[in-house]
Amino acid sequence: MASFAKKKDTDMTVGSIPKLLITFALPLMVGNVFQQLYNTVDSIIVGNFVSKQALAAVGCTGPIINTLIGIFVGLSGGAGVVISQYYGAKDRERLHRAVQTTIALTGVMCVLLTALGVWMTPFMLRLMDTPPDVLGAASEYLRIYFWGISGMLVYNIGAGILRAVGDSTHPLYFLIFSATTNTVLDFLFVKVFSWGIAGAAIATVAAQLLSAILVMRMLMASDADYRIDLQAIGFDLPILKRICQIGIPTSLQMGVTAVSNVFVQSYINRFESSCMAGWAAYNKLDAFAMLPLMGFSIAVTTFVGQNFGAGKLDRAHKGPLYGLAIGTVIMVVILTPMMLFAPTLVRLFNQEAEVIAFGTLFLRMITPFYLLCTVNQIYSGALRGVGDTRATMFIMLFSFVLFRQFYLYTAWHLGGGIRAIALGYPMGWIMCSLVILVYYYCFASRKAARRAQEDGLQPL
Repeated sequence: MASFAKKKDTDMTVGSIPKLLITFALPLMVGNVFQQLYNTVDSIIVGNFVSKQALAAVGCTGPIINTLIGIFVGLSGGAGVVISQYYGAKDRERLHRAVQTTIALTGVMCVLLTALGVWMTPFMLRLMDTPPDVLGAASEYLRIYFWGISGMLVYNIGAGILRAVGDSTHPLYFLIFSATTNTVLDFLFVKVFSWGIAGAAIATVAAQLLSAILVMRMLMASDADYRIDLQAIGFDLPILKRICQIGIPTSLQMGVTAVSNVFVQSYINRFESSCMAGWAAYNKLDAFAMLPLMGFSIAVTTFVGQNFGAGKLDRAHKGPLYGLAIGTVIMVVILTPMMLFAPTLVRLFNQEAEVIAFGTLFLRMITPFYLLCTVNQIYSGALRGVGDTRATMFIMLFSFVLFRQFYLYTAWHLGGGIRAIALGYPMGWIMCSLVILVYYYCFASRKAARRAQEDGLQPL
C-alpha cells in the first residue's frame, strides 16, 4: 500500500477541535454554495427570462428530486462513516476495500435512480396537485434532470470519499468550476437560445457531469489508500453489510422526509401560482441559509467518525459542542440580513409584486427558527459519526413526517391559511431538536461505547 497520509488529508484525532472543525467546514460551506447555485441559477434565469409559472415549475420539482437523491445520500453517508472510521483507525486494507465497494454500489444506484426518477415523474407531480399551468414545464424539467442524474451521484460519492479522509478542499475546486459552467450554460441556453425550462435542465446536467469527471479523475490518479482501482472495484460483502447497516436507515429517513416535503408542497400548490413562486424563491434562499449547518454537520460527522475509529471517545463527544457554538453564531449572522432585506432577496427571482409579497412573508416568518436547525443538524451529524443512524432515522421520521403531517392536516382543516401552512417546517424543527437532545445525552454515549467494543475500533 502507498503512504497513508497525504497533503490534503486531515487527521482529526489530534489538534485543536475548533480549528479542525472550522478549517474543514469552510471549504464545505463554500462548496455547498456553489452546488446550490445549480438549481438556484435555474430558478433565477427562468423566473426572469421565461415566466413566474416556470419559476413555480422549477421550485415544485425540488421535493421530488430530493426524495430520490436522499435515498442515495443516505447510503453514501453510510459509506463515508465507514471510510472515516477505517481512516481514523489507520486500517489501510479495509479502507481500500471500502472505497471499491462504495464505487460499485454507486454504479448500481445510478442505474436504479435514473429509471425510478423518469418513471416516477408524472405520479409525483400529480401527487402534489401541481396546477395545469405549471405541470408541463415541471414534467419536462424533471425528465431531463433524471436522465442525467448519474453525474450528480458520482460527484457526490467521490467528494464524500475525499471528505471522509479530511479533504474538503478539492471538492470545492471542482464545484466552483462546474457551477460557473452551469451559470454560463443557463444564460446561453435559456436567454440566448430560448430553450426555456429545458435549457435550464440541460445546463444543470452538463455541469454536474463535469464535476463528476473531475473528482473521479483525481481519485483514480491518486496513489493513496483511498484511491479508486478499476480492477479492484467490486463488493466486499462484510463491508457492504456495514455500509448498509449505517446507510439504509439514513436513506429511509432522508427519502421519507423528502416525500413528506412533497406533501408540504402539495398544500402550497393549493394556493395561486404567485404563492407557489414566492414559496419557490423562499426555498432557494432557505437552501443557501442552511449551507453553513450542512457544512458543520458533515465536519462533525467526519470528526466524530475519525475519533470514534481511533477509540478517542472523550474527544469525539466534544465535537458537537464546539460545532453547536460555532454554528449558532453563524446562523445569527445569516438570518439577520435575510429578515431585513427579504423583499430585495425575493426580487432576484421575480419582479411581480404578489410573488415578492409572498416570498417576503415566508422569509420573515420562518428564518428566526433557523437556530433550532443548528441543534438537530449538529447532533444528528454526531450520531451518524458513530454509526447510530437508526436513532436519527426514527427521530427525524417522527418529527419531519408524522408530527409535521399531523400539524399540516390539522392546520389546513382548521382553516389556518398560508401562514399556518408555512409554519409546518418550524414545527418539525422544534420537535426534532427537543427529541434529539434528550436521546443524545441520555442514551447515545453508552451505545457508542458498546459499539466501539463490538466493532473492534480501538486505537492502534
